[in-house]
Amino acid sequence: MSGEFKQFFTLIVFGNIENLILAAQGVAASVNPVILGILSLTAVVCWILIGTLGTRAAIKYARHINFIGGLAIFILGIQAMLESLPGMIAFFH
Repeated sequence: MSGEFKQFFTLIVFGNIENLILAAQGVAASVNPVILGILSLTAVVCWILIGTLGTRAAIKYARHINFIGGLAIFILGIQAMLESLPGMIAFFH
């Protein structure tokens, strides 16, 4: 395997596991395998395009995106803790 692709090896493994799970769900739901295959390939191509073009467009804003993402996680964590306080207080009374 080429050196530049070694960093993506885990993505390939987990992507294949995800595809197996989706295929099993399709079989369990009695989905037409040809249609499921076509939809899967379409989704993969769309994600490749979104990932490639989106990364090129967003790379100059990487620091801002990281900050906003971290801030959102922080705010959602505070919100989750505040929403759980009434239940915790009631539990201890």
